[in-house]
Amino acid sequence: MSERGGDLDVTAAGLKDDAPHLLLVDDDRRIRELLARFVAKDGYRVTLASNADEAKSHLKHFAFDLIVLDAMMPGQNGFDFATELRRSSDVPILMLTARADADDRVRGFEAGADDYLTKPYEPRELLLRIASILRRSVPRVAKTDQPMVHFGDFSFQVDRGELRQDDTLVRITERERDILAVLAAARGETVSRETLAGSAGPANERTIDVQINRLRRKIEADPAEPVHLQTVRGVGYRLVVNS
Repeated sequence: MSERGGDLDVTAAGLKDDAPHLLLVDDDRRIRELLARFVAKDGYRVTLASNADEAKSHLKHFAFDLIVLDAMMPGQNGFDFATELRRSSDVPILMLTARADADDRVRGFEAGADDYLTKPYEPRELLLRIASILRRSVPRVAKTDQPMVHFGDFSFQVDRGELRQDDTLVRITERERDILAVLAAARGETVSRETLAGSAGPANERTIDVQINRLRRKIEADPAEPVHLQTVRGVGYRLVVNS
């Protein structure tokens, strides 16, 4: 660790070459440094930013595996930064906030966050959330006999987690990729909200609707009248695949 630019810089010394690289964005220097030390001890590379502008500068030079983002910061807040970032990147985002009301949680997921953690929190819970997001971000083969699932003019390559419209790659977040993989594996059968929430638990189950709506905006001509990703009222959702 060294001092650089008036802030703590957590280097990669002693870490494996393939250690996940995290970007921690928080305007409180004390919190940044405490979090950096804590997650670095768990084997993560860490880069720090005090605001959205610093984070954008880092993103020009590094490829991060996860962004831990404070929601309330001076200048551009975390919600607006996440919304802007989602126009060009699907890097996973774990949003942190001192406000626990449902509207803020929904706002975070609408902005493209993959998970949401309210302050104060146990540091161990933060590590578990980080590990969970990183596990989801690794493309995996869903339980389906078909490596490629087609719906309309879209195709989803299950083993690589790639969504395409004809030959054009469609940018999706890690959480959207995870949801698509589960729906694709079901081959048109209904999948419950609980199943789609996965290991994130009941709090995430209540935000599945928000994440589904974000995904619909990318694959439906009219998200209000979905053709491919349909709601099964009171149960969950199903992906209508081509026969």
